Amino acid sequence: MKRIGLVVGAAMLAAIGVSSASEGQSVQTLGDRIATIEGLAGPESVHWDDEQAIWFISNFNGDAAGDANGFISKASSGGELLEREFMVGTDAHPLHGPRGMRIQGHRLWVADAQGLHAFDRQSGEHAEFIDFSAFEPGFLNDVEIGPDGAIYLTDTGNARLFRIADGKIDIVASGGLTSPPNGVVWVPQYEALVLAPWAGGLEFDGYQPEQQKLVKGPTLPAGGNIDGLEPWQGGLLASSQEDQAIWYVLDDRAEILIRTEGRPADIGLDPAGHRIAVPYIALDRVDIWRLSEPADR
Repeated sequence: MKRIGLVVGAAMLAAIGVSSASEGQSVQTLGDRIATIEGLAGPESVHWDDEQAIWFISNFNGDAAGDANGFISKASSGGELLEREFMVGTDAHPLHGPRGMRIQGHRLWVADAQGLHAFDRQSGEHAEFIDFSAFEPGFLNDVEIGPDGAIYLTDTGNARLFRIADGKIDIVASGGLTSPPNGVVWVPQYEALVLAPWAGGLEFDGYQPEQQKLVKGPTLPAGGNIDGLEPWQGGLLASSQEDQAIWYVLDDRAEILIRTEGRPADIGLDPAGHRIAVPYIALDRVDIWRLSEPADR
């Protein structure tokens, strides 16, 4: 595969490692949090709504595969839980274990066990469900809107990337993926959807919708089980569950910005406020930090 511009070269990997060079005095820890959102139930993902200045938080609330009691919470920008069960499923289309989310117009798209739900992001009302059961999904995980307006959805369990447009579902990447994809985010400067590697992988894949091909992305020097991704300061923020850290990757550099208390899942980012929200499924809470400038900028 061709390599996109965000790259960590082999020589630099050996030099970086997990050392004082990549984790200096600027690394934030639990005591540096600016807010904590509690009262949740297995929060897997956080997504920022800039227009409303609120956080959406998806909650497994038990079995993520099929217990029909998942929900989306709404919290203020400062971390106050405004409505615990703001979005829920319907009898016809229950919400089992909601995970990755993405805003498209007036809708919030939410990945779930058997497909994609759409909610009105202002009223919280359920608007649509796209059923993926015919594809026998392994673990549908994260969702992103491409530059073509299509919806892209990762299946971590079966190592696939789906494209949904005009009512049609297509598998656009599978066998050529380096690792099962978890998180997905569109990065305009690379003209690619960057995919977070799961199951021990450290090399990110990218998918270019216009060229309809896979390309090589960055490689982390350490960590693993990468979950959430967000573009930040020209590079990428990545939540790493293996070493409980938030990494920043830019060109041939990688550094740890935050050491988390639990295993960080799908992070949310308020870019204008320079804040990151980190959910922990096992701890039933979300922590918020204010991001400082990366050391290597």
